[in-house]
Amino acid sequence: MLEYRSLQHKKVLVLGLAKSGVAAAELLHELGAFVTVNDAKPFDANPEAQDLLTKGITVICGRHPEDLLDEGFELVVKNPGIPYSNPIIADALKRELPVITEMELAYLVSEAPFIGITGTNGKTTTTTLIYEMLEKGNRKPLIAGNIGTVACGVAAEATSDNVIVTELSSFQLMGTRTFKPRIAILTNLYDAHLDYHGTFEAYADAKFGVTRNQTEEDYFIYNKDQEIVKKYAEGSNAKKIPFTTNGRSDEGISADDKAIYWNGEHILNRDEIALPGKHNLENILCAVAACLIHGCSLSSIKEVLATFAGVRHRSQFVREWKGRKVYNDSKATNCLATKSALEAFSKPIVLLAGGLDRGHSFEELREAMSNVRAVVAFGETGMRFIEFAKSCGVTETVAATNVEDAVVYAANLSEDGDIILLSPACASWDQYDSFEIRGDVFIDCVMKLS
Repeated sequence: MLEYRSLQHKKVLVLGLAKSGVAAAELLHELGAFVTVNDAKPFDANPEAQDLLTKGITVICGRHPEDLLDEGFELVVKNPGIPYSNPIIADALKRELPVITEMELAYLVSEAPFIGITGTNGKTTTTTLIYEMLEKGNRKPLIAGNIGTVACGVAAEATSDNVIVTELSSFQLMGTRTFKPRIAILTNLYDAHLDYHGTFEAYADAKFGVTRNQTEEDYFIYNKDQEIVKKYAEGSNAKKIPFTTNGRSDEGISADDKAIYWNGEHILNRDEIALPGKHNLENILCAVAACLIHGCSLSSIKEVLATFAGVRHRSQFVREWKGRKVYNDSKATNCLATKSALEAFSKPIVLLAGGLDRGHSFEELREAMSNVRAVVAFGETGMRFIEFAKSCGVTETVAATNVEDAVVYAANLSEDGDIILLSPACASWDQYDSFEIRGDVFIDCVMKLS
């Protein structure tokens, strides 16, 4: 860890705990800051806050005092999920106090360079692929960020021999000021998290934060097939590495039906890749480009691609049951992700879908529904999804109470040779605390099928 002394003896407020808040508070305390933590959960039911108190960190729990910022704080580190409309955050910005997320803190103390991956879809698969390839190539990667490992905790232990492969959400990137990855990746941009950002433009601007501070010594890998991404890429000062799945290109990394090319030169055949789907091909191109730039051997890259079958909850193969193949794509919390999953299969699909009702349309799925033979829908959007499926010509539909019921209905509706696919096209929060929990419930129910 770098000897970062700029926070020593400064008063810092950490707003919101969870894993990122705890890690940030501990690191700030280690750096010599005077740390106060404020969390909505009552102290008696807050073991994280209790533990921080024993370490000498001031803890305020159960409420957010309106006069909290009168304590003379010089910096606010907020949980990424807390919106900027929060009264304390709004007050901090009005007072012109810097408001950051722990990702910025991670960058400030890290001896290791970063590879930063963001975009609407494909972040986790791309991040995992890069990590696996670099690990196979003995490049000493560490993995962090929105993928589940708190970045500032990883950065505190990293050395200059490491590289930190980091999945970045728009929430995290909004809270960065100097963050500058050596390699940045923007997979794609589609409407998402508008309830948080307000507009697509604000959301896209947050995503562009992954390359905003880069210089000509850095690299920016971006989606050449999307006009909106190309437009944003024009504003990057990094060396630009475009990727495209629309045929061989002499620039960047590209793919046609048969092979992948690096600056126009053939590097591997498509039939050497285990992971199916066009959306996964985009992720693969990003990962291969990043690893080649970082000095990973092509043999290590090929070895991973030959065996990598997907990330948990992202078109994850679960099991074969009575001639049906079952896949868990619980991470598909929007229509675009579900559309990509549907297009990855050529066999008839029994689709399990539904969840939190944000009022969004399912029309984006219509073209991809041609291969769906039956639909089992659940959650707040269950009946809306069934009506949509019927309008697409799907004749077999069932309304289920939840994922547990949906698995039973899907098993009964399915036939030998079918694909049984959980790809909800909706967030999980109406019935499950996270898409991971929803996916785990699905896997558990599938494994119990006799």
